[in-house]
Amino acid sequence: MNCKQANENISIKEVMESFSLFPSKEHPKTAYYYAINRQERTPSLLVNYVKNIAFDFGTGKQYDVVSIVQELKQCTVSDALEYLSRFDFSYKKPSVTEAITAENTNQILEVKEVIHPALLDYLKSRKLESQKSELSEVHYRINDKRYFGLGFKNDSGGYEIRSSFSKICLGKKDITTIKNNSENLKVFEGFTDYLSLKILEPEKTPSDYLILNSVAMVHKASGLFGNYKSVEMYLDNDRAGEQCRDSILKIFPKANDRSNEYFLHQDLNDFLMSQEEKTLENKLEKNQTAIHDAEENRNIYRRKR
Repeated sequence: MNCKQANENISIKEVMESFSLFPSKEHPKTAYYYAINRQERTPSLLVNYVKNIAFDFGTGKQYDVVSIVQELKQCTVSDALEYLSRFDFSYKKPSVTEAITAENTNQILEVKEVIHPALLDYLKSRKLESQKSELSEVHYRINDKRYFGLGFKNDSGGYEIRSSFSKICLGKKDITTIKNNSENLKVFEGFTDYLSLKILEPEKTPSDYLILNSVAMVHKASGLFGNYKSVEMYLDNDRAGEQCRDSILKIFPKANDRSNEYFLHQDLNDFLMSQEEKTLENKLEKNQTAIHDAEENRNIYRRKR
C-alpha cells in the first residue's frame, strides 16, 4: 500500500475514531473536531468527509489520511502506512458533483460595524470592549447555515473569526501587519493579545505590529524582521509559544521576549483579565476595610457617650 492508495481508500473519519477522536459538531459532509495537537476552547479542525481531508483553521495546515496519522503518532510515512494497513479499503470516493458542492461551503455574507449584543458581551468577557473599532462583525454561511462572529482582517483579505462558539478563519489564512513607520516591531500570536496590549500599555508613538494569527505562520513573516531595529515578542506561555520564540530568535537574535512579564498566565489576554479581577478584589478589600473601620469608630463613639 502506498500513500495514494491509503488517502483514496481509507476513511479519515474512521482513522480519527481509531485515536478516540470524535466530532464536536457534525454535518452530513463535514464535521468540526478539536485540534489534534493543542488544547482549545472551541473546535477548529474541519474534517471534510467528501474530500477525505482535514483542515486546521488555527494553523492553516491541511491533512490527508497519511499525514494526519503522522501528526497524531509523530511518526514517519512508513510507520503511518503500517498503522493504516489494518483498515478496511471500503471507502468510496465521492462523485465530482459532490466534491464541487463541498468546495463552496464557506461564504462571507456581510461585514459591518460590531453592534450585535452577543459579540459585545463576548468582547466584554475578554475585557476588550474598548477595542471594538479594531474589529468587524462578520456574518457568514457554512453548509447552508448562517453564523456571525468578530472578524479581524489579515493581509490576504481573509478574516480570523472569534465568538463564544467559534474560532475559525474565513478566506485565505495569513498574517496581519499593521505599519506605523516605526523601527520597533511587536509580535503577537493572535489579535486578542494585540488588543490587550493596547489597553495595558497605550503608546504615544505606535510601533509596527505583527499578528501571526497562528504560530504556524511565523515562516510567512520571516522576511519582515530585518526591517526593524528592535523586536518585542508577546507570545503564549506554552510549548507552541516557546517554539515560535525560538524560530524568531534564530532570525532576529536580539528579539526581546516579553512573556516573562505574564509568566503565570497562558497569554496576554488572560493576564489582562486577571488584572481586572485583581482590581475588583482590591476594591472589595478596601470596601471591607472601610466598613470595618467605620464600625470601629462607631463603637468608640458609643463607648465615649
